[in-house]
Amino acid sequence: MAGPQKSVTPYWELTFDADGDVDGRERDELLAGVTARGVHDLIVFAHGWNNDRSGATALYRRFFAPVPRLAPRARIGYVGVVWPSMRFSDEPIPDFPKSVVATEAEAVPRPALDKDTRHALLETFPGRATVVDQIARMLDQRPEHELEEFGRLVRLLVEVVPGGPQPLFAADTLAEGVPQSDPVLFTGDATTLCDEFTRALSVLRSGDAEAQFTLPNPWDGAKELLRQATYYAMKRRAGTVGERGLGRAVGQLATRAPDVRVHLVGHSFGGRLVSFALRGLPDGVHTVKSVTLLQGAFSHYAFAARLPHDAHAGGVLQGQQNRIDGPLVCCHSRFDSALGTIYPLASRMANDAQGVIENAALAQVLGAKWGAMGYDGVQAVPGTRAFTLAEALTATLPASGCVNVDAAAVVRRGGPPSGAHSDIVHPELARIVLAAGRIR
Repeated sequence: MAGPQKSVTPYWELTFDADGDVDGRERDELLAGVTARGVHDLIVFAHGWNNDRSGATALYRRFFAPVPRLAPRARIGYVGVVWPSMRFSDEPIPDFPKSVVATEAEAVPRPALDKDTRHALLETFPGRATVVDQIARMLDQRPEHELEEFGRLVRLLVEVVPGGPQPLFAADTLAEGVPQSDPVLFTGDATTLCDEFTRALSVLRSGDAEAQFTLPNPWDGAKELLRQATYYAMKRRAGTVGERGLGRAVGQLATRAPDVRVHLVGHSFGGRLVSFALRGLPDGVHTVKSVTLLQGAFSHYAFAARLPHDAHAGGVLQGQQNRIDGPLVCCHSRFDSALGTIYPLASRMANDAQGVIENAALAQVLGAKWGAMGYDGVQAVPGTRAFTLAEALTATLPASGCVNVDAAAVVRRGGPPSGAHSDIVHPELARIVLAAGRIR
């Protein structure tokens, strides 16, 4: 329930492990509490790739704070989903205090692991302390001709135990029903990948879209290779926790409290988590009344039945939007450089490694095929409606189907490499959540 650090009440948390197993005590408190507290609408928010527990709690507190004022008569309950993600402390998050998130001034000026990020890696990948130590040492020393060994260690760090569920949840697309989940990130030449990340970061930091490069040191991109590999692990986990964890929990809630209207909200990979929760809903459950994605860090084709560039392939979540008794609203922003530049570079499949970055054309060359919905919205789903933020706040949103909302009017602040990816704490976006769910 709401404690002194919470901005709203009643508030619960649901904690999941990497395989989607829920904390049973928290789940039981939620199932009993929504009825006891007379909740009519339950907003369930899942954090993204850059939140530890304290950062996630701070995000929920700040995002939920204006909701009681915006919907004073509604009987709303709130849930914060906590799952094993991690934060690189050099990623600034606008408006968050120093005690929660490092500021840009505190970012490590070279690709070496600060103690907070190192601790996060140890917590997120237990049992890999020796590997983390070796990675940290190599980032500090930058040994010549050792990038391939660095790449091997990075891949070793994030690999999962064979036989577990997580590998089943890495794909964004399906080809003839078979998941496509082998990105060049794990199969390509590590030196080439680091060089590409170095060039991409140079563009983002210089602001010169047509910058000409002068043989940069590939080690400048090594930390980005590590970052993207850990994000791939978070992507895997998000799907696992969504389908095996949150989807089942929502189903249990529907059995216990069938009149409670559930509204799923996800930021970044949390958007992937709540979307995969749709796939995990038991048959016959119709209590999810809206899904709102804030800078969703997964393929903009995830819900497509067919891909524009491959008639035999479709999105891994094709048709899942139909499990919602309401709309799927995707908020996106062109100022999200994490999703507009770095994400498509890291998401290419092993058979599509051509076209290394040379200039700003990266977003056009790779983004169309491997782009994220948090950058340009849901793609290739017939009937998808598009609104500006101002239009969405004054119009009545569609009652079903996919809806794109260009949120760049407020989601616009943040430095490299992630840009505005985490600039989501705005009352306008809280209003979108309420509008999507018809919460009044």
